[in-house]
Amino acid sequence: QVQLVQSGGGLVQPGGSLRLSCVASGFPFSDYAMRWYRQAPGKERELVAGISSASLSTNYADSVKGRFTISRDNAKNTVYLQMNSLKPEDTAVYYCFRRVNIWGQGTQVTVSS
Repeated sequence: QVQLVQSGGGLVQPGGSLRLSCVASGFPFSDYAMRWYRQAPGKERELVAGISSASLSTNYADSVKGRFTISRDNAKNTVYLQMNSLKPEDTAVYYCFRRVNIWGQGTQVTVSS
């Protein structure tokens, strides 16, 4: 069974940090690029970051460049999203993703004082 199980997230003050994890199972993780998306209330889901299968390339939304870092550990079948200098506008449900249409369960991130 192909599955993505997320952990991390929660409530953090502006300027704080969080790390999201996404553990994959049921497929050869090292063969697939992975992405993180987010969806804020009343907004469409947007791409936050992506990483190639062997971590040779990454890409980021302009809104998170320099603050977020995507990484992966193929030995652990896990992709991470390190989020630093968090802002209230980063508040959203975050999802990990693998093509085609394989999504994690979603993790709430709330940035508020």
